[in-house]
Amino acid sequence: MGSIYSFGMSAPQPPTLDPQAARRWESRHIESSPWLHNEVARRMVERLQWVLFKPERWVHWEPLRSGLAVQDMVAKAYPKASCWARAGHPASAAHLKQLWRAPWWQPKRWFSSTALAFGQQPPPAWAQMLWANMSLHMVADPAALIRDWHSALSEDGFLMFSCLGPDTLRELRQLYQDLGWPAPAHEFTDMHDWGDMLVQAGFAEPVMDMERIELTFETPERLLQELRELGRNLHIQRFEGLRGRGWLRQLHQALQVRAQRDSGLKLTFEIVYGHAFKPKLRIRMSPQTEVPVQELKSMLRRNKTAPSKP
Repeated sequence: MGSIYSFGMSAPQPPTLDPQAARRWESRHIESSPWLHNEVARRMVERLQWVLFKPERWVHWEPLRSGLAVQDMVAKAYPKASCWARAGHPASAAHLKQLWRAPWWQPKRWFSSTALAFGQQPPPAWAQMLWANMSLHMVADPAALIRDWHSALSEDGFLMFSCLGPDTLRELRQLYQDLGWPAPAHEFTDMHDWGDMLVQAGFAEPVMDMERIELTFETPERLLQELRELGRNLHIQRFEGLRGRGWLRQLHQALQVRAQRDSGLKLTFEIVYGHAFKPKLRIRMSPQTEVPVQELKSMLRRNKTAPSKP
């Protein structure tokens, strides 16, 4: 059920995702992180041990959606690194400032080595690590987002990200299909396609892996609550109107039947993890060569500081 992308002059987009619905979800302000996002972020922190490089500046991409709990974990891994919290919604930035403001009596307010900055987009080539947890599968134009990440990273900086994969919600998808309903979610992209998109955006040495997390719920109400916290149905062919109480009652009954048959209410989440570096720019000369201004400035600075040969 993975999505297939074709790379051309136009940016690839997920084929079953409604762009307008995705933008509405992206612009929505939330004040707490879903449990699953925090759990995935915790598992992603464990992967930092594979990276020997210690960044001095890192970007936390949309912390409220990414997982607030991970902020202290990454800060503990890189205690001297400055952080840029990328919050696209002004209310999110204000909420983060309030959450992360240490009380006046705590020593870390005065002696913390980690500086926090807030804004929509970090300066170009500012970060040595960009952390983006559980966001890529919900955006209308993932290729453009990956390019934004690439732009924010300095040369030899690295990207850490995660997102949902194709096997996610397979139990609920089957249930909706059996009931003759439209799909409960858009199709999620296979990790190999994400790897291709990273290379197309200019990243090098992408490493992709995945795992499946199975959650069990006591009641249909708790299952649906979890799904509402994780996002919305962005499928282009989703039911357009408002569902009534009869439909909700039918869904609860169908979930109860599945629970009895399968010894519990279960949902599978396929988690895709990605890691890639931004390599140094190498220019291939041709009759007409175009170099981004920011990359040209970076090359000039590097040449100016390089030791001269005897």
